[in-house]
Amino acid sequence: MLVLALDASTYAGSVALIADGAVQAEAVAAMRGEQEERLMPAISDMLFRNSIALDRVNAVACGAGPGSFTSLRIAASIAKGFCVARNVPLLVAPSALLVVGAAEPELAPRSYVVAMDAMRGDFFWHDVRIDAGGNIVPGISSRTTRSELERHAYERGAQVIGPSESPPLNPHARGFARLIQAGIAKQVEMTTWEPNYGRKAEAQVRWEAAHGRELDTV
Repeated sequence: MLVLALDASTYAGSVALIADGAVQAEAVAAMRGEQEERLMPAISDMLFRNSIALDRVNAVACGAGPGSFTSLRIAASIAKGFCVARNVPLLVAPSALLVVGAAEPELAPRSYVVAMDAMRGDFFWHDVRIDAGGNIVPGISSRTTRSELERHAYERGAQVIGPSESPPLNPHARGFARLIQAGIAKQVEMTTWEPNYGRKAEAQVRWEAAHGRELDTV
């Protein structure tokens, strides 16, 4: 089974080819400050460099967020496009769990809280535990302030990890190799699935501030 995986929950997008549970190739793509979209070219280049024709892909896996609004929409659109074109399933998993799945070397058994910057002083977080057998056991997730995040981690005896921590650990599409194997990545209906943005788009926030009311997005 060959899976094309991608994630763009942060400004460092990533892609990977996963063949029978093993990472065959991977790449990163800048998602901000560029004059052109870089995620699709990264996929195309990865497929070309590894002599992989599109019709060999059996499934697509996409990070479900939360994270950067625009980047998530780009990744979701690409993933859905591949699935429609090839009539293959779409698998998704929380992007925070790709931090754990992609960690090299693998994280030691204990409790963790994956923290992702939600901007405006807030953080998305996701509880996760690595058991004695090295299995990833997801917990609850939420959004809160940094101080509340640290208190939550302290109460659980958990280590805070993520892109802004030390050492920095970023979500990466290669993490789907472990998440698929563990049954954490789930198949969704692509026509109705949308990423979990976790917050409003910056453009919507500015519009609502300027107009003094919420924008009707229905």
